[in-house]
Amino acid sequence: MLTGSDLLAKVKELGDASKSELVRECGYVSTKKDGSERLNFTAFYEALLEAKGVSLGDSGPGRGKGGRKLSYETKVQFNGNLLVGKAYTAQLGLQPGDEFEIKLGKKQIRLVPVGGSDEEE
Repeated sequence: MLTGSDLLAKVKELGDASKSELVRECGYVSTKKDGSERLNFTAFYEALLEAKGVSLGDSGPGRGKGGRKLSYETKVQFNGNLLVGKAYTAQLGLQPGDEFEIKLGKKQIRLVPVGGSDEEE
């Protein structure tokens, strides 16, 4: 699959080719279970936009499963609970059953892994 300047050059070279031919010639093809070919238009157009400098956003850390950017903020719920969502705990590699010590300060709460150091970040 071509990317970046190679992709742009190939698209320019092919000129008036059909959309299907562009996708095929640039290598955005996969094979289905039955042996027929599948043209990956979405991947092609995303690579084309990226090559032209248009970013559709990253999917790395800082994004939850639904694709929304994490705000790193929360609020106290009506029942007094504070919720830290799954995207945050996954980013830290936390597992069900992990235990934390609650450290209270002036208008702040710190969660320290049981047996961990206060200074870790």
